[in-house]
Amino acid sequence: MIPGSAVYHVVEAMAPLYTAAVLGYASVRWLKAFSDEQCAGINHFVALYAVPVLIFHMVSTNDPYHMNQRLIAADTLQKAVMLLALTAWAFWSHFRAARRRRDGGKQEASSSSSPIKWVVTNFSVASLPNTIIMGVPLLDGMYGSVSGGLMKQIVVMQFCIWYNVVIFLYEFMAARDGTAKISPAVPAETADENHDRSMVDESGGSSIHRHAADRSSHHQVVVNIEITEVAAAAAVASTTTAPVDGAAAAKELGAEDDGDANKVAVDLPPPTPVQPQVPSVMHVVWMATKKLLQIPNTYASFLGLIWSLMAFKIGFSMPKIVGDSLFIIYTTAVGLSMFASGTFIARQSRFVPCGYTIASLSMLLKFLIGPVIMLLASLAVGMHGTLLHIAVVQAALPLAVTSFVYAEEYKVHADIMSTGVILGIFISLPVTIVYYILLGL
Repeated sequence: MIPGSAVYHVVEAMAPLYTAAVLGYASVRWLKAFSDEQCAGINHFVALYAVPVLIFHMVSTNDPYHMNQRLIAADTLQKAVMLLALTAWAFWSHFRAARRRRDGGKQEASSSSSPIKWVVTNFSVASLPNTIIMGVPLLDGMYGSVSGGLMKQIVVMQFCIWYNVVIFLYEFMAARDGTAKISPAVPAETADENHDRSMVDESGGSSIHRHAADRSSHHQVVVNIEITEVAAAAAVASTTTAPVDGAAAAKELGAEDDGDANKVAVDLPPPTPVQPQVPSVMHVVWMATKKLLQIPNTYASFLGLIWSLMAFKIGFSMPKIVGDSLFIIYTTAVGLSMFASGTFIARQSRFVPCGYTIASLSMLLKFLIGPVIMLLASLAVGMHGTLLHIAVVQAALPLAVTSFVYAEEYKVHADIMSTGVILGIFISLPVTIVYYILLGL
């Protein structure tokens, strides 16, 4: 069985996380210390500076020449199977929505959320565990100090490959949505009309009411003609031939009416609906790739990998002044991530923002489906004994805090991620103990 000291070490690792989360929750819900913009700024700092520096530190201090190949193969296979299965489901959902759209169910198809959002969310929940903060103290008590180095290897693979895959999917969605919004085939007349509708007078008044009236009269334009104007039109008609028919018709209508005012109805064809140009998949992929190459996480992971390849091959270490400077930044990553998670929950209308049903399904995905697939992948690559146990138990660790940071940064299911982080830390301890007992039978 697990010694009591190991459980205490896990609690020691959990307590600071919840301290930061509770402080963030209280700062927004009760103290009103931060606005929404300030909360977004904290999360942006973590995503832009703290996490990239943490990635560089973790990757640069890992020895790439002494990694456990079977563990890396099993971890890669598990994540690849999850990603491919979710991608296949996304394609199936896309084609089903397209079929419904052709059958006339446009409203139903458009109301559903994008399948790619669920791909990246489910993949993060099931496959990206909190291996360093929660995994190292827990697995160290279960299987000894050898597990610490193995956890670091899994984290390095997550930072170098899988978080870049997640960010690419986020950027793909952003590029696709942004391209669809800014590249419709709008005629010049329509563009000018839309521009006029958004103009605001210098005095502060708006021309919205005037254009609302214009929109209500697309199909019919009613022209009021005063008696004097009818007479003037008749005079012009004697010298010009182009408007003779219209002026004569107006004068004839004026003769038949009471003599006050007359109305001439002119029917106009309905406006042609503007269809936005759908960007090609390759164009969106190229835009997402260019954006990915500009993100600090990408530079941090590959620079850290290059440094580790040279440092462990030649045998030199990072200068202390550089290491201490990086230490100041990357130590803020985890604490501020939990703080941001607490501020996010405080801004929601309920404590479980995504709802109890989705929260339950995400916990099932995290603590059952993910470890089971990891077990099958480990057996497929020939793992056994303690290494197999470590691989399965680390897959049952709670969701990584970094996943929430990215979800909040890109505004994609941040409610599910925050719930997965907060509830997952509570549930992970008894769940991992159950896996430890079952694997030891």
